[in-house]
Amino acid sequence: MQAFTLPDFYMSYPARINPHLERSREHSAAWARRMGMLDSPKPGGGVVWDEAALARMDYALMCAYTHPDCDGPTLDLITDWYVWVFFFDDHFLEQFKYSRDLAGAKAHLDRLELFMTAEGETPPEPANPAEAGLKDLWERTVPAMSLGWRRRFITSTHNLMVESMWELDNIDRGRIANPIEYVQMRRRVGGAPWSANLVEYAVGAEIPDGLAGTRPMRVLSDTFSDAVHLRNDLFSYQREVREEGENSNAVLVFERFFGCSTQEAAELVNDLLTSRLQQFENTALTEVPALLAENVVPVHEQAGVAAYVKGLQDWQSGGHEWHARSSRYMNEGAVSGPGGALGSPTGLGTSAARPVFSPGRLGLRRRVQQQSHLPFQQVGHLPLPELYMPYPIRTSPHLDAARRYAAGWARQMGMFDSVPGVEIGGMWDERRFVGFDFAHCAAMIHADASPEQLNLSSDWLAWGTYGDDYFPVVFGATRDLLAAKLCNDRLSAFMPLDTGTPIPEPTNAIERGLADLWRRTAGPMSPPARRQFRTAVEDMTSSWLWELANQAQHRVPDPVDYIEMRRKTFGSDMTMSLARLAHSDVVPPEIYQTRVMRELDTAAQDYACFTNDLFSYQKEIEFEGEVHNLVLVVENFLNVDRWKARDVVADLMTTRMRQFEHILANDLPALFDDFALDEPVRRILTRHADDLKEWMSGILEWHRRCVRYTEAELRRNRIMGASAETGFSFLPTGLGTSAVRVAASAGSQRPSR
Repeated sequence: MQAFTLPDFYMSYPARINPHLERSREHSAAWARRMGMLDSPKPGGGVVWDEAALARMDYALMCAYTHPDCDGPTLDLITDWYVWVFFFDDHFLEQFKYSRDLAGAKAHLDRLELFMTAEGETPPEPANPAEAGLKDLWERTVPAMSLGWRRRFITSTHNLMVESMWELDNIDRGRIANPIEYVQMRRRVGGAPWSANLVEYAVGAEIPDGLAGTRPMRVLSDTFSDAVHLRNDLFSYQREVREEGENSNAVLVFERFFGCSTQEAAELVNDLLTSRLQQFENTALTEVPALLAENVVPVHEQAGVAAYVKGLQDWQSGGHEWHARSSRYMNEGAVSGPGGALGSPTGLGTSAARPVFSPGRLGLRRRVQQQSHLPFQQVGHLPLPELYMPYPIRTSPHLDAARRYAAGWARQMGMFDSVPGVEIGGMWDERRFVGFDFAHCAAMIHADASPEQLNLSSDWLAWGTYGDDYFPVVFGATRDLLAAKLCNDRLSAFMPLDTGTPIPEPTNAIERGLADLWRRTAGPMSPPARRQFRTAVEDMTSSWLWELANQAQHRVPDPVDYIEMRRKTFGSDMTMSLARLAHSDVVPPEIYQTRVMRELDTAAQDYACFTNDLFSYQKEIEFEGEVHNLVLVVENFLNVDRWKARDVVADLMTTRMRQFEHILANDLPALFDDFALDEPVRRILTRHADDLKEWMSGILEWHRRCVRYTEAELRRNRIMGASAETGFSFLPTGLGTSAVRVAASAGSQRPSR
């Protein structure tokens, strides 16, 4: 029996099939045989695949559906890549996952990487079918592609191979990931970003290097990947969880986190799949055209981007069709009749005549939910449950002096001055600023700072919060996205990479404050570190434009997009970047790219971001008409009341904190050993983890004590700032901790302890 009934899937475009299918079936079977994949032994006897098993799985059919327009030789090569990646997965399962052989798995993966050679390098002699296949495919593929594409493809291939260790480690520990960790890691281990790279090859159009790292192109790849993986998890639950003992499956993750039935978990996974597909569509229709126009992309490259987007869409539709047919998956009822959905015609050329799954009620309901939120609802105070916090608070002895200093700096920068278009005259007054008490937050998250460092940290907090308040008040009410973008674009001029470069005359408090902070913070940095830090600041300020765009569309964000962008709007990405740059000459840069350090940072970031969302719920929803709050996002996605949504957010905070603790206890020591890190590097990374503990505990304590989120303060400011014409309050929407702990490493280079 199937573990659950497959849900109704959202699919807004029909699957089509490549006319070169039969040729690729013959070619791929012969290629697999030549590489040794059809007689590769299993440890317990038998073989990983035989010819009959390969024919049943029919990867040529999958590639014919997912790449319907490429020519025969291209389809052959694409199919060979997929035969290789599925063989790699099954071979890895038999050789290492069942036996829990972590050491053997690591050695196997390390050697595989040697076959993705750079120009002029010679690979070793292949010792098994996975190595033989990768060597052959690499030599046939990379000559046609640019160096930029090769770098991206190497990264994707590295991730899908190496991150298999995460799955293996979780199986070994009997550990099931939390939902946020799972989506992040599945994106890397599942291989769909790798598939997106192959789409570029198949459509004969590469993403220009200058665009590949931008938010719109990254979101296209990420939403494509998440949808591919969530769909695969639905179809493969029976085999992976019930038969093979896997625990890396979204349905299982949702079962455990929500404490619900398998059927209910499957429906939730399908809801998230739908949301990710609709995020893909929204990005393709709104953000990509703006990106192309802003960068004055030539017409031929615009056509290439369009072909890439269409290729990703074809992959989604075709991948679904193949899952509904392949013997590899649980798909009873997905295709009815002798070979078609709902008994419709089948065979070459007929797929386009019949939509396999239409957008239907699920897609319409999801869109209506996202765009029907009523702003300024009277929600009242949201009592909070006990929040899990295992780490104590420390406070700087220089707090009182920092408090005396803080208001003077804010006044000097103009943060209490009038702002055009704001009826109350200014964004803040001194009384409100004193109540915010940024110095107290800085003193807890940077307890060992010198007086000068503490002042700098407090000033970054004030500036980041002021900017985050300024944009929605000045540009959000009027929906003037162009003016907001021009304002944001000017900020880069106040962060010159060459310290001798003159800056423009500041015209407002944001520009004046940033110019002062940049001089004090980035001046001592090396040029490469200064460049990375400026990028991190730009990521934070550009995220404010993302918020304005969602408000202009009156759109509650997709849950995954919200969580990933929330780290930027909160300023936490910038904070982590700065902490890393302070030790860039001691810690090898690749260490910060490992799963361990990435998950350590994002777990801490999410805990702090969600803390703010819980405390600011009434402020943002009732008094500001905001849509950027995780409690609201969960309400909207799960269709539950705010009380249930509050509890889900608190549970997410707990699971992220438990993950943080797990990494400290298990993964960080293993990282030290795996990379044979010397004692100074170990001390720096340990101190980084200790700083994150104080960062989280300090932010939680600040929220508990700050008047910014109290109902009395909110009502006082509404009375002071209400518009006579609209009755709406022009209150700021800052997050309170947008650039926390920025000075912890920037100006000090203090020793680790």
